[in-house]
Amino acid sequence: MIAADTYRPGAKDQLVQLGQKINVNVYTSESDSLTIIKEGLEFFKKQGYHIALIDTAGRHKDEKSLMDEMKKIVDQIKPDEVFLVIDATIGQQAKSQAEAFSKAVTIASIIITKLDGSAKGGGALSAVAATNAKIRFIGTGEGIDDLELFDAQSFVSRLLGLGDLKSLIEKVKEAEINEKRFEEIVSTGKLTLLDFEYQIESMVKLGSFSKILGLLPGLSSLPAELVKNADNEIKRWKVILSSMTKEEKLNPALLNGSRIRRIAIGSGTKPEDVRSLLKRYELMKSQIKILKRNRNFIKKLGGAYKV
Repeated sequence: MIAADTYRPGAKDQLVQLGQKINVNVYTSESDSLTIIKEGLEFFKKQGYHIALIDTAGRHKDEKSLMDEMKKIVDQIKPDEVFLVIDATIGQQAKSQAEAFSKAVTIASIIITKLDGSAKGGGALSAVAATNAKIRFIGTGEGIDDLELFDAQSFVSRLLGLGDLKSLIEKVKEAEINEKRFEEIVSTGKLTLLDFEYQIESMVKLGSFSKILGLLPGLSSLPAELVKNADNEIKRWKVILSSMTKEEKLNPALLNGSRIRRIAIGSGTKPEDVRSLLKRYELMKSQIKILKRNRNFIKKLGGAYKV
């Protein structure tokens, strides 16, 4: 990657930190943008690299000097592909922004960011129509793994508030949730706190609770406070469970008052928080027993209603 954003404070440092996280080299310099790009490309070419991602400054259609700089960069560097990154929260303003950019340079692809907030990205559709470019990626958060390949059907479903079950299924697969282990738990009807911890870790891999709800039809508009509380509770459970010994997780009956106080102190929580987790665990245990009793019926139902 080449850090060519010389305007935003900390842009270079931020890209370097990102590169370290994903093990990608970043070229930096204190020169002007065009010089940095030329030197960076030459540097990586000598290193044997075949792909370079150039990070340039964000710019508005009314910032003539920055728009002229972008045209100069594209004219001299001749990149294989130009990405226009659009903030989903600007709504219909995306159209005028995209039109101005497409007049300056040929845009091949569009990336829509901040689709995890209240904005649904409808303005991006106008942007695509204005440039004839394709939406290549969408950003659904601030994490490295929150950049997703664009899928038209999923996008429209989210736009209409119909959820995105396809993306949810993909997330479940990526999280590598152990279906075999869950089947064993259901077949025996036995659930330990170690199993409970594993299920929570699997949920965390799917992403925040708010993201999961956003992929489910009819649940994306739940009160923000409720969703935030659910996310906080899951984080608190993780910390509490990490303060337990393996023996306690395998045999929760050992958790008397003194052990609960020790766990609360070790996790920086209150004894009532630990007891609340244990209540949720007991509830899940009872649900597992119900699943065990109705296992054959569920199997038949699953066979009759295969998707």
